[in-house]
Amino acid sequence: MNFERPQLIRDEIYQLLRHQILSGGIQPGARIAEIELCERFGVSRTPIREAIQRLVQEGMLEANANKSVRVRVLSAEEARQSYEVREALDGLAAELAAQHYTEEDAASLRDALHDLKQDRDDYREQTRLDLLFHRKIALASHNQMLVQALNNLEHTVAIIKHMTGTYNLMPETTVQHEAILDAILQRDVKTAGQLARDHVRFFGDLVVQQLHEMTRN
Repeated sequence: MNFERPQLIRDEIYQLLRHQILSGGIQPGARIAEIELCERFGVSRTPIREAIQRLVQEGMLEANANKSVRVRVLSAEEARQSYEVREALDGLAAELAAQHYTEEDAASLRDALHDLKQDRDDYREQTRLDLLFHRKIALASHNQMLVQALNNLEHTVAIIKHMTGTYNLMPETTVQHEAILDAILQRDVKTAGQLARDHVRFFGDLVVQQLHEMTRN
């Protein structure tokens, strides 16, 4: 039991920090202070450092030359590349979902879109629901390698969204989400894939433009 306890503490801290980063509770650029975390959890630096190192390896945190650690801040070019990959993968996910979705998947997708369409002032919650809708499309593809790849990319996309604050609940994106789901449920493979790619490209252009403006300012 004494052997397992440090590992459990490390994993608990990792999960908490990861959730805070992806939900926007800890904003991009925010510093992660080991001493504060030690005091907060009442543990030594070892499990804290192990959890931080794992998040650095996953690309959610970045270590600087002065040994400080902060939530990763992405450039406009990194965002462009991320959305370029997401465009291809989301298109594939929609195509496979149109081929392989079950009735259970269909109900889950309808529920996710219903929740996403509700008018919310809470940007963090609205972003969570947007990512969840896309994640459920990936799950409906029933391709675990694709699901894993999109889950990894979701970390970067979440950070970009929290950096820019670009609102997902716009008339254009709402219509796009509805059209994607309709094509999937009609098992229209080609249309589902194209609509998904167009949607990601539309939103990707918005966040890249905003990141360029933030850099100039």
